[in-house]
Amino acid sequence: MTDARAIAENYIALWNETDPKRRQALIEKGWAENAVYVDPMMQGRGHAEIDGLVAGVQERFPNFRFNLIGKPDGFGDHVRFSWSLGPDNIDAPIEGTDFAVIKGDRIEAVTGFLDKVPAA
Repeated sequence: MTDARAIAENYIALWNETDPKRRQALIEKGWAENAVYVDPMMQGRGHAEIDGLVAGVQERFPNFRFNLIGKPDGFGDHVRFSWSLGPDNIDAPIEGTDFAVIKGDRIEAVTGFLDKVPAA
């Protein structure tokens, strides 16, 4: 059984890491080389594209942080967890749920869903 909490916490740490070198190290350690990320707004394959997605979210939402919501769970090589994105000390305006496929101790694929988004 995959450690769902550890996978989710490492995933959130990646999305919050603003230092490019530390972020790249987190990707190399936690993601398969040809990993895939997809959600309703963006998609990427491989370490460089996933790093670009993370950097793009950080640029678009400066001073926002990701936080886990509830308890991550999973079975076999599948993990599900929910998260929020927003400034510290207020209700987050963005929430989502991600489903990850794990191979060994690395993320192979993530499918993300946006559960709460602000009106345009």
